[in-house]
Amino acid sequence: MNREQFIKIMDNAKLYDLTQGCSIFTPPWPGEKSLEIHFFKRVTGAYGGGQGANGQILNWSNTVGTHLVGETAFHSGGRAIADIPLEDLCGPGVVVDISDAVSDYSLYTPEMIMERATVKEGDILIINTGYHRYSWDLPDVYNEDAQGGVESKEFGFLVRHPGPSPDFFQWALDMKLKVIGVDCGCAEHPMNTPIRRMHENHFKKAEAKLMQEYGKTWDEMFPQDEYYEMTHITMPKAHLLLAECIVGDIDKLNNQRAWIMIQPIPFMEVETAWSRVVAHQAPEGMDEAEFFQIMNSAEMLDLTIPFSVQTPQWANYIPLTVTYTKRVGGQHFGMGRNGSICNASIHLATHMDGEKHFWPAGRTIGEVPLEEWVGPGVIADISHLVSDSSVYTPQMIEDVVDVRQGDILIIKTGWHKYGWNSPDSDEFRYMIKHPGPSADFAQWCIDMQIKWIGVDAVSADHPMNTIQRLWHPKTFEEANRKLIEDFGKDWDEMYPLDKYYQDMHLNLFPKKIVHAENLAGDITTAESGRYYIGCYLQKGMEIASMWGRFVAFKEGD
Repeated sequence: MNREQFIKIMDNAKLYDLTQGCSIFTPPWPGEKSLEIHFFKRVTGAYGGGQGANGQILNWSNTVGTHLVGETAFHSGGRAIADIPLEDLCGPGVVVDISDAVSDYSLYTPEMIMERATVKEGDILIINTGYHRYSWDLPDVYNEDAQGGVESKEFGFLVRHPGPSPDFFQWALDMKLKVIGVDCGCAEHPMNTPIRRMHENHFKKAEAKLMQEYGKTWDEMFPQDEYYEMTHITMPKAHLLLAECIVGDIDKLNNQRAWIMIQPIPFMEVETAWSRVVAHQAPEGMDEAEFFQIMNSAEMLDLTIPFSVQTPQWANYIPLTVTYTKRVGGQHFGMGRNGSICNASIHLATHMDGEKHFWPAGRTIGEVPLEEWVGPGVIADISHLVSDSSVYTPQMIEDVVDVRQGDILIIKTGWHKYGWNSPDSDEFRYMIKHPGPSADFAQWCIDMQIKWIGVDAVSADHPMNTIQRLWHPKTFEEANRKLIEDFGKDWDEMYPLDKYYQDMHLNLFPKKIVHAENLAGDITTAESGRYYIGCYLQKGMEIASMWGRFVAFKEGD
């Protein structure tokens, strides 16, 4: 199969977004930190003669919204999220609808799963309990017996949902499942977590139901030492991962197989990570087995830099800090987990600058459909054509790759090699001396109807078309001399301030052409060419820009 055929198959495949909206209104796991969003600056708050940006600081726990529970959530010696290969999070799987067989506090069994769909060894298993109906972003659930005639969606989603039977996780290990995902707050039964003590009235109801159906108390059904050993040591060591709060298009896939991808932010120090969960099915007319074979052999280039407290932020933005608020050994019954609160401005690590970052009337990240973040595109390696503070042109891009109308454009300047985690790290060079686009570049992107742009540098704009020009006058003088040598014009002739200040932001975002910054990882070895490109961002409903996973797909051997 050639590249063109592969991209066409990917582009025509059925696409499903299984992600819950992540909002200040999204309830976190009980007792954890809700998402908090703070604007620390607005577009009119800048100085130096040009417009500024809308800048946000987020304070959050990673159990808000769709997320991957990593091994270190329960087993401190497990792999960090950033160290889990994407191949362990993507693959064939099945969404099994057991909603007809479960109710508040009930248990589901391997038999319930296998009666309704075919589960194969090594699958990703998504369980539709029906409790996604209580997701905050779905309509109210009316019930005459509930207070006010409306059920508490937060309690339904997080406290009353069903959970696995005592033999379930051993079955999952025997099946060598990659990931177990659920459409509710936790992949464990809530009464096998600290919720048991936080909401003792609900525990009494759950235990009464268990006694009625199985004739056992909770501790008889789930001996605490055995349960702890299974969930905190055996499962993480076996690399069995959990994904929670899967919502979105889940009902469209009931009892169907699909190629499932869980794309987490690649945290280094944090135990759980926001994720975009998506699924693909074969295009019309293609056999499922053939599609899975193509996907299984496809190569995924991970273009994302690890997300760490060491990751430098843009200019005067706030860096990432992580505060652990609880540890596995510090909670009652030994049923706790490692948990943390994160604080950061968004413009560090690999992220997408969204429309609202510079265009207040634009869409937030969560308002943009998944279809706009994925599609055919190109990687253009111009690293041999650029140097410190130089300017690249549309012609340079067209000279190295076949760019087409509507493409996603990834620009490889080579500046990833100066990133913080590279052996050749040079933070000043990375931040202040990276190349940037010529004055005609934004209009070329508009004419080409580019879907979005990515760059392996800290900004898609030339640093001297940002506030860095004022903060680093020596570097500006060097860049200005170089521009005169290369183009015969000084900076203000080539880039009049009122038209070209932060050109790639201010002139493109109102056209809904945004860009990703700080691409890294496998871009090191990526060659110029056409790819199917995916940007998998947490679905931030009030968020102007967002971190995510950036992947280029190409056909396998």
